[in-house]
Amino acid sequence: MRTRIVAASALALLAVLVSGCSGEAGPKPKPQAPDPGISGLKVKLEALVADTCYSKPGGQEPKGCEKYVTQLGGTAGTVHKQAGLAKNPGLDGFATDLDHGVDAYRTGGCTTVASSAPGPCVDSLTAIARSLREIKSTVDALPDA
Repeated sequence: MRTRIVAASALALLAVLVSGCSGEAGPKPKPQAPDPGISGLKVKLEALVADTCYSKPGGQEPKGCEKYVTQLGGTAGTVHKQAGLAKNPGLDGFATDLDHGVDAYRTGGCTTVASSAPGPCVDSLTAIARSLREIKSTVDALPDA
């Protein structure tokens, strides 16, 4: 009798363990979000130019602009893509200038600079603002797609 109880318990445990297995490898990846196009880029650029790191790059502690610069790093890729779709080499050049400014900020250790005194980090923020101004002006002139 005792052997039957142990065997039945073992079978029940095995059934529970096996029932948790399935043929699926795991969650399916989510489809990539659609490209927001020029109209979405215009909205993003509008938000970025509202930042004081854009409007007053010489009056900011560079370390306080880290999030702004990070957002611009991702935005540059979108601008490059839209420049290709719009067949606009000028816009692509402005995006390359933005890439250079973001790289200068990152490689210059600007995420730790707590002084708004003139120097390479303020120069990087100024170059980034200039590139962003050119990008926004060019993108604003493009038709929404």
